[in-house]
Amino acid sequence: MLIRWSLAVLIGLLAGVWTAQRPGDPALFPAASSETTIVVHLIDNGFHTDLAVPRVALAAGDDALAQAVRALPPGDWVRVGWGDSVFYVEQGAISGRLPDGARAFFKPGGNPSVVMVDPDPVDPARFPETARATVALSPEGFAALRKRVAASLRLDKEGRAVVSAQRDGDDAVFYASGETFWVGHLCNHWTAEVLNAGGLSMPMARSLTSGAVMRAVRQAEQSAAELDLNDAGD
Repeated sequence: MLIRWSLAVLIGLLAGVWTAQRPGDPALFPAASSETTIVVHLIDNGFHTDLAVPRVALAAGDDALAQAVRALPPGDWVRVGWGDSVFYVEQGAISGRLPDGARAFFKPGGNPSVVMVDPDPVDPARFPETARATVALSPEGFAALRKRVAASLRLDKEGRAVVSAQRDGDDAVFYASGETFWVGHLCNHWTAEVLNAGGLSMPMARSLTSGAVMRAVRQAEQSAAELDLNDAGD
């Protein structure tokens, strides 16, 4: 009986951890119908998520993030992502990078990480809906999201973002981050945390997968649309 009870408790705890949510902030999301919103896209390549945000909004202000964005080549949109400082930067077939992927996931103590900012002239709305989720944030919600991205940057003594890597023939710039990459805090966890900062409810452990983050954004988008319809009907 003791063994069965212990197993039941363990299963219950694991289920609780797996289903746990970071609650949204109704003061930030959804935006009021009278507010001018800022559109943010979530892009999913099947296992990794990036955010695509309007460059003008991300470049606002004079902090390290704004300076980094303004220094980018042209592009009305900026892809923003986070990951391991080696695996995320390098390109090539995943099959040939499995040992390095295992290192990124399971190295004791975790790994250094980077924040990617990548200018894009193409409106993400043109991406197929299977690979994209879209949400409209209030100005306050976007400011909070942006603050969370900026907080990921490691700064030098002058308060500037530190370039960690760039790729030949690629406009993306990878800036050193102060956060640690490991199996308990992966790229999709980071994306979920950034979106949660913007006011959206997000899964915790389940944000291990890109699909879970995509579903959460789509649910938030649907809830906001339903709220707009209810307000219009009143």
